Formats: sequence, structure tokens, C-alpha cells
Amino acid sequence: MKVENTQAQMRKGILEYCILTIISKKESYPSEIIQELKEAKLIVVEGTLYPLLTRLKNAGLLRYNWVESSSGPPRKYYALTEEGIDFLNELKTTWTDLYEAVQVISKK
Repeated sequence: MKVENTQAQMRKGILEYCILTIISKKESYPSEIIQELKEAKLIVVEGTLYPLLTRLKNAGLLRYNWVESSSGPPRKYYALTEEGIDFLNELKTTWTDLYEAVQVISKK
């Protein structure tokens, strides 16, 4: 068994939470989301991010609007819907519970 496979699964499991958290701070353009994830060492490529954004939008958690760009075509900026805010709050609770449980187990 390769540790890389488990590491990848752990990252995938937390990715939605991290993306929603980034977008909750301000409307975000996908390259801004990727940059913030890279800064946190959660490297994600566009081929991973765009399908995830589409899935979250189709689930009613995100909305987007087009903003004109002075350096090219209009950009799609994402924001949380009310349902997305509620969903993120539930994920925050779950993350806190999981983090605390792992800390308890790790200290034994």
C-alpha cells in the first residue's frame, strides 16, 4: 500500500471545505482559489477545480456572476448562496469534531 494514495484521499476529502471557506471570505475567481490552495500547500489544478465548482453550483451551494476584465474575456466569480453558507457551517462543525477526535487519539 502506498502512503501517497492515502494522502491524496485525505486531501480530496477536505477540498470542498477549503474551497467553500475561501469563497466565503469574498467572491473568488478560480485562479485566486487555486493560488490560495497552493499557498496552503493543497495544490490543485484547474482540471480538478472546475468540475468541483460546477458540482457545488449545481447543488445550489454556489452562484456566480460574470465580471468584465481589462486584460481579457469576462471572468466568472463565485460566491456562496444561503444554502452554501449553511452547508459550510455544518462542514465547519464536522471539521472541528474530526480535528478534536484525531487530537485525542494522537495524544494517547
